[in-house]
Parts: sequence; C-alpha cells; structure tokens
Amino acid sequence: MSKSVKKAMIMAAGVGSRLEPLTLSVPKPLITVANRPVMDILLEKLHALNINDVICNTYYMADEIIKRYKNNNIGINFNYVKEQTLSGTAGGVKKCQHFFEKGDTFLVLSGDGLTNADLKKGIESHIKSGAIASIGIKKIPHEYVSHFGVVVTNSDGFIKEFQEKPSVEDAKSNYINTGIYIFNYEIFDYIPENTFFDFAKNVFPKLLVECGINTFEITDYWTDIGTMEQYKQSTKDLFDGLCDFKHSEIVKTQSGKYIAGNTEIPDDMEFKGVSTIGDNCKIGKNVKITDSIIWNNVTLADNITVKDCVIASNCKINSDICGKVIGANQTFFNDKIKINA
Repeated sequence: MSKSVKKAMIMAAGVGSRLEPLTLSVPKPLITVANRPVMDILLEKLHALNINDVICNTYYMADEIIKRYKNNNIGINFNYVKEQTLSGTAGGVKKCQHFFEKGDTFLVLSGDGLTNADLKKGIESHIKSGAIASIGIKKIPHEYVSHFGVVVTNSDGFIKEFQEKPSVEDAKSNYINTGIYIFNYEIFDYIPENTFFDFAKNVFPKLLVECGINTFEITDYWTDIGTMEQYKQSTKDLFDGLCDFKHSEIVKTQSGKYIAGNTEIPDDMEFKGVSTIGDNCKIGKNVKITDSIIWNNVTLADNITVKDCVIASNCKINSDICGKVIGANQTFFNDKIKINA
C-alpha cells in the first residue's frame, strides 16, 4: 500500500434534479458559490495537497465539465470517463480503475461537496488504520439525522453499523457519512464490472463483515450543495466565515454585504443581508437586493427589489421578485416567466 496519496477521483456524473431549474443549463459540479464553480474549489484543495492527478466520472452534461478542466490553470492533470448510463457511486469509481495502479491509495470526493476538511489528517488516519476503506464522518445536531446516512463506530473509530436516514428516535449516533472516502486499490475487488453498484447499499455492508471500515472525523466545515436550501445556506456560510476558499472580496455596505464579479455596481444600489452577483450583469437605477444569488449576464430593470432569489445566467428581471429560483435564459415580469428568444 502506498504511504502517500498522489491521485484522486471526483464523482461528477449525477443529474442534480433537486437543483432544477439551475441544473437544466449547468451540471451540478459547475454550480457556483461566490461565483466559483464548486469543482474549481475542490480541485484547488487537491492541488494544495500535492494531489495533481485527478480523474472524474461524467454523465450529465459531461462535455461542459470536460471542456472546463481539460486544459485548466489550476495545475491539475485532469482525466475523465464518460459514462453512457449511470452506474451508481461504486460503479462510477470502478469505471476509473484503469487510472490507478496496484498498491495505490487514493481519495474519492463528491463533485457537489464544499468543505474545509483536513484531508491530510484523514489520509494519515487511513494509512495508520490498515483498512481498505476510510470514510470521513461529521457530527451533526441530532434532530437532523433523518436526512443522512448515520454511522455508528466503536472506540477504535471502526464502523459497527450503518443506519440509512433513521428517525431521530431510532438513530444510534449523530455522526453522518460525508461521502469523502479514502481507498486502497483493493476496493476494486469489491465492485463488479458493468453493474450498477452503490457504496452504501452494496460495497460497505460486505466490507463491514469481511475486514472493517475505518473512519476519520471532520471537525471543519462540510456541506454539499445537493438541494436548493443547502445551496443558499452555503453562500450564507461563506459570508459568516464558516467556509474558506478563494473568491472576490466581500464588500460591506451600510445594510448588507456582497461579492461581485466584474459587474459595475451603481452607487444607488441597496444591499440587505448577503448576496453574490456574477460577471457582466446590467443593473438599473434604485435596485434593492436582499439575500440573493445572481449569476452572469443578468439584467435588472430600474426600481426593482430582488429578495431571497436565485437567478441563473442570461436572465432579465423586469419587476419585483421574491423567493423565486429562475433558470437560465428567462425573462421575469409580474410573476410571469418566459423563455428568452
């Protein structure tokens, strides 16, 4: 077994249906937080660990992901597999087996994960444990356990039991599986070829019986942007200083804060709460924005209020809008949405 980790895989095949209509125009790993695609942030974190050889399984809008990273300036040697049909979390990793060599230890991350996890510490824990697989686990408030896969461990940090989205009353732990994995090459022995196969349902139960699964605790920030609620929350978390990655400066106003791309922000614009604005937006006079995420090339008409919204690229907002998620290339006026010609 390798004593260091030089390669990683990012799982990026998912459709991201819970983020529609945003994912109708952009694959989930390219959804932006503070104008940065989540996958950019992941690759930068891998590069900082000297993990520069990365493979990605793709399926939904695969060409968008490949085009962005095939020639990147992050310092990553980017490789990819295009899946013709979805093959599950473990099946997707199996498709990338050719990228790894016998004896390798490697990292697997989810393409929608946003974290400041100490992955180096996780790798050290994995190597010390002697296990084939290690899972990053996170302690959460007990009342939220029904939304996650719960992990029950023994005093050595090895898993005793999994509970998939248990009720609060039945949960034996409030530690959850974050989808951050460290594997030895032997993991491929547990995944058949050309079969839909899942880690949680198919691989981990067998590993649990045969050789055990190590865990390492993530005490730093972790979330995924898999739902609209989590996506909005991750932006608030950034402004609150809970997560950390490179982004444009946070500008403070009398009543709010914002991050903007190259968009010109008019002097009479009013911000409340926390908002992000992408590149090349056109903003009218006396616009008020509260707790909203606005992507690139969005036009906001004069004298309107945008509150608690997510607005994808190339949209035109011609009247007040509150609590809406608008997909790309739409025009919004008086609660009606039409597709831009």
